[in-house]
Amino acid sequence: MVCVFNMTPVVRHGYRVGVPEPGYYREVFNSDSSFYGGSNTGNMGGRSSERVPFHGFGQSVELTLPPLAAIMLRRD
Repeated sequence: MVCVFNMTPVVRHGYRVGVPEPGYYREVFNSDSSFYGGSNTGNMGGRSSERVPFHGFGQSVELTLPPLAAIMLRRD
């Protein structure tokens, strides 16, 4: 599980996060979902990792982080 929090009131596009393994990371929780009264800013269900080293990992994902929100991703 990868958890990312954006504690700013600004959407962050292209935010890169290192991940431990290659694969597809499904967005299993987004606190900005319309289900919770949010604006539905997110990652269209998930993102595939890329072979771009980041945060000490050999793989990473590029995300859209909704404002003042948390997202959780699980590798499929």
